[in-house]
Amino acid sequence: MLISGCYGSKLLLAVLNILILLQITPVQSQQEDSEGRLIFAHVLFRHGDRTPIDPYPNDPWKDPKHWTAGWGQLTNAGKHRHLELGRWLRSRYRSLLQGTYTNNDIYVRSTDVDRTLMSAESNLAGLYPPNGSDIWDSDIQWQPIPIHTTPESLDEVLAAKKKCPAYDYALRKFKESETFQQYNKSLEQIYQYIAIHSGKKIDSPTAVQNIYSCLHIEELNNFTLPNWTKQVYPEPIRSISARSFATKTSTPQLARLKAGPIVKEIFQRFKDKVNKRLKPNRSLWIYSAHDTTVSNLLNTLQLFELHNPPFAACVMLELRQANESDEAYVSIYYKNTTAEPQALKIPNCGTRCPLSRLYEVYSDILPDNWQHECQVPFLSLTYVEADMQSSISLIGIMFLATVAILLVLLGLMAYRKRRGGYHNDKWYLRIDG
Repeated sequence: MLISGCYGSKLLLAVLNILILLQITPVQSQQEDSEGRLIFAHVLFRHGDRTPIDPYPNDPWKDPKHWTAGWGQLTNAGKHRHLELGRWLRSRYRSLLQGTYTNNDIYVRSTDVDRTLMSAESNLAGLYPPNGSDIWDSDIQWQPIPIHTTPESLDEVLAAKKKCPAYDYALRKFKESETFQQYNKSLEQIYQYIAIHSGKKIDSPTAVQNIYSCLHIEELNNFTLPNWTKQVYPEPIRSISARSFATKTSTPQLARLKAGPIVKEIFQRFKDKVNKRLKPNRSLWIYSAHDTTVSNLLNTLQLFELHNPPFAACVMLELRQANESDEAYVSIYYKNTTAEPQALKIPNCGTRCPLSRLYEVYSDILPDNWQHECQVPFLSLTYVEADMQSSISLIGIMFLATVAILLVLLGLMAYRKRRGGYHNDKWYLRIDG
């Protein structure tokens, strides 16, 4: 019997919907399969919410009594934010990690700063909640997991603060360029306004960034901002601050010397994973760092859109391979809010870039020998252009070494002359019997 009327139409529509779903579902599965299997991932994130690092002189909230932690320290909100991010990462990378912790799965590295070390700990609490044999105290839903670090002055990879005279020289030259000087000059009225009201010298975008960060944190903590800030906060200082994040990697040379080491390390680890040379054969590598680390990495990869990286902003570089005979490819994602991560388009390669092509795209920012490239040619060193501390240290060491050698040679010559040690125009020490 035929079904007529609106009921027939509804039934027909339902049947059509079922047929459409039956046709689409296999296609979607095929597309997911064609993307390949996730085999390795690098995650770099900013620490969680912190207190201001350096309150400005006229700050009404500069008294430490208004804060639960010292300056520049992780707050409870920051701990919880990373706990949640760790849980999210566990869901995303469940195919890479076992249910219980093993150092053969994961390696965690942090800059040598309290808030990044504590953020890594909080993140791991969400990534590895103890279960089964990992439970060591029933009253504590947490387990200790190693976090590795290096003193900032020795770290060219993550903190990127190891001394590099060539970088300091190139950055100074960039800031002396006409383009940068014109931009800086265009902000003089804003600088002057902020300086008068804050009581702090403001003469650069970086100085504005520090003020913006302080005001933003105070706003997040529900502190009432002074009336004078309404003229500049959030705009225009939010945009000025955002632009300052691109300054340190604004040229290929600056990018190569500042973030080149970490990009090279990540790419090499991808290559070792594919070639089965990664020892131990881990699947996840986590870096806990700062907003500048996030922006420097993204800008070096030509993926940075001007903004202020928020707390717990997260960059994910993922390696996939359909099967061992196919070339592996890399996708890069950015998660800067509670929303799902955004797939970023690698220049001239797209969102799924073959590993070999990745090296070609970024060949100009991968240092061959970072330590050697950081050396400044002697003729380029001047007291105006070169980093004073690096120059003085280098010249001082060379001077002391030269003096020491001359003193040794003079002493040796005098000694031999006294002992009659010249023979056939060659030096020797006579040994008396």
